[in-house]
Amino acid sequence: MAQPAGYDVFIPISKYMAQGNADNLSAWFDDNLEIAVISQGSSASKAQARQIVKTFFDSHTPRSFEVNHTAGRDNMKYALGTLNAGGENYSVTIFVSSKGKTYKIQQLKIERL
Repeated sequence: MAQPAGYDVFIPISKYMAQGNADNLSAWFDDNLEIAVISQGSSASKAQARQIVKTFFDSHTPRSFEVNHTAGRDNMKYALGTLNAGGENYSVTIFVSSKGKTYKIQQLKIERL
């Protein structure tokens, strides 16, 4: 699905983070990506990363997610945000790069604040 110029890829990604929707969030994952959840970091396939995020959301129910900062170029962007989940706040870093006409998440980090 192609995205129009000026489209903010982080709007749908933020919505799925806030909802704790691992299935919809993982639709944005690249085939392989770097994922780190509370310092457990690794390279993972899309399916493995979906399961890692799902496990985190199941044990830390998200209440809100807010993007605090975004930057990047046309082909690569990142967002820094704060996730309130399970009564704690987490720092979230999301790197995306363009794959043809769409963006895919290359790296997702969730760390305790």
